[in-house]
Amino acid sequence: MITIHHLSTSRSERIVWLAEELGIPYRMKWHQREANGAAPAALREVHALGKAPVVEDDGLVLAESGAIVEYLAQRHGGGRLSVKPEAPEYPGFLYWMHFAEGSLMTLMLIALVLSRVPEAKDGPVQKRIARRLQDMLAFVDARLAGHAYFAGNQFTTADIMMSFPFTTMKRYLDLDLSPFTQVGEWLARIEARPAYAKAMALAGPDAARGDAA
Repeated sequence: MITIHHLSTSRSERIVWLAEELGIPYRMKWHQREANGAAPAALREVHALGKAPVVEDDGLVLAESGAIVEYLAQRHGGGRLSVKPEAPEYPGFLYWMHFAEGSLMTLMLIALVLSRVPEAKDGPVQKRIARRLQDMLAFVDARLAGHAYFAGNQFTTADIMMSFPFTTMKRYLDLDLSPFTQVGEWLARIEARPAYAKAMALAGPDAARGDAA
């Protein structure tokens, strides 16, 4: 059985969600952040970098959200929630799978760090990052204008990858998503999914601490 090492308030909530969507049997091992927000030392016993998400599967230890999502979908999900390479939607599927961490989360994390540095408030760097973030959100919103989901009209793992910046990071950034109506409608579709609701109850930012099987 797969073990999902979940760090409280972290990207690993995506992996629990994917397992629920695919109906994969799993155990969830909860790791509570330290008072300063750092991951506990126990995670280093699982993976040298001590970060989440990490999964264990029959002796394999695998980290990185995108890698885990693709691994579980292909090896344990029979390719469900993915797009076949020959499909016309495949390039878009790949793009948004990688955009989530490569572009969106990178910029959001910079914005988050700057928001916690008093000297940076209202400074030129903070303002430039804020403008870039608004441009990026407008870009994401435009993608959803003609599509129910990021890879097209079918829910895929690209939506799971894109979820975290909007469902959890928005709690910690001063983000007004109201101008981005397509993102708001997409979020409503995501949050209405039974597997998402179950995963958030187990591993979301408001979940009570505890392992699950």
